[in-house]
Amino acid sequence: MKAIIFNGSLERRSESTSGKISQHFAERLEKSGFRTEIFTLADSGIPLFDVTLHKTPLAVERMTQLFQEAEIHFWLAPLYHGSIPGVMKNCLDWLEITSGHYQPYLTDKTIGMVCWADGLHAMQGINTMDAVAKSLRAWPIPFSVPVIRTALFDPEDPSRISTLYADKFDKLISIATTKRIERI
Repeated sequence: MKAIIFNGSLERRSESTSGKISQHFAERLEKSGFRTEIFTLADSGIPLFDVTLHKTPLAVERMTQLFQEAEIHFWLAPLYHGSIPGVMKNCLDWLEITSGHYQPYLTDKTIGMVCWADGLHAMQGINTMDAVAKSLRAWPIPFSVPVIRTALFDPEDPSRISTLYADKFDKLISIATTKRIERI
């Protein structure tokens, strides 16, 4: 089975918050036998959503193919001003080009969600992703991980994710992969 890790941040560095979380998910999923791909918005070349274009941009075609091929998605996003980054929503808006497909958008895809914030409001980003996922006909996992960024990393080794959040991420992975297998 294939899983995609959708890094909704514009951070490019592997040692960034989104890079470390993405890597954690990729390593755990690969150990469980999943083929994984990290889709990083910063490197994607996804243009602003424009329904007036006569030809779909190549980056958008590649993105929609990746998103539709993966059975399981993990969406990762920082909280920006009470929501997910606009570029992340823009990317998901491009799934509109699949509206004429037999199974459009993200029909029946399993979506696990993680959002981090410097304060206590990461759940607002989760709520946004949940609403978008449902409107794209996906199945959001009822367990999500809102992260308080100051507690995300191990205080003794800031290059590692704290045990608290590693356990929560692993639980999300376990639930997502088990629920997906049960639905098949």
